Parts: sequence; structure tokens; C-alpha cells
Amino acid sequence: MAEFKHIVRIANTDLKGEKPLQMALQRIKGVGFNLAVALAHAAGIPRTKRAGELSEAEEKRLSEVVLNPEKHGLPVWLLNRRKDPESGEDKHLLMGDIAYTLEQDKKREMKMRSYKGIRYQANLPVRGQRTRSNYRPNKGKVTIKKRVTVVRK
Repeated sequence: MAEFKHIVRIANTDLKGEKPLQMALQRIKGVGFNLAVALAHAAGIPRTKRAGELSEAEEKRLSEVVLNPEKHGLPVWLLNRRKDPESGEDKHLLMGDIAYTLEQDKKREMKMRSYKGIRYQANLPVRGQRTRSNYRPNKGKVTIKKRVTVVRK
């Protein structure tokens, strides 16, 4: 048996070696419970195997599957970016790409002045939530006025 590694690096993310593979993979931003199970299955590694017990070949295979899940037979509905507006293809985004793409999507919506874009600009909820009793912009802020004392002679 190969030696146990306490930190395993997959997809530019450090994973804890003590955790089962299914739990460790969820530390990668963009990988949830269902996708972690599917990735382990696609790589041919039992999901209950500890991440630190992976061999070099298994690590490499798993990293390949994590970076390109659509090319390894995972169903399209598991991907987080289906029918990309620019390219029209199905992708799965990880880590920093998620935040960057979300920001670009918001900017695109604002630029074309769609309803969602206008809501983004006004800093209001976009997905139809009510705003009458909730969603007050200063709800959590506490403002304390300081008293100014007048110094007398």
C-alpha cells in the first residue's frame, strides 16, 4: 500500500486526506454532493475510499475527470453551465471561473437593459421575491447618533 497523504491536490484545490473521497471532492468550489459521487464513479474509484489513500494514477485520473466531466460520460444535467450564451455548449465551471462568469452574466444583462439587468443595477432581488416586508437595504445596519456636547465657559 502507498503511504497515506494528509493533503491531496486535485483541480488546484487542497483536499483533506482523512475524509472519504465523496466528502473531500465537495471542497472544490463547483462540486456538490451528487457531482462528487458521479465523479468518483466516472473515475472508477470507490467513493468511500479515503482521499489520502489514492495512488498517483488514481489522482491523475480523478483530476482529469473533475476538470472535464462532460468528456467522461457524465450526464448533461449534472453540469452547472448548460447552453452557454456565448458558445452554446454545455460546460462545468470550477473555482474562480464560477465567480467570473456570474459577474460577466450580470454585466451582459445590465448592458442589454433586460428586466433582470435593471434589478441587478438597483440592487433588488432578481428572481421574483417580494420586497414589501422584506429586502430592506439598511435592515442589518445599526445607526447610532453621537451626541455633540456643547462646552460652556
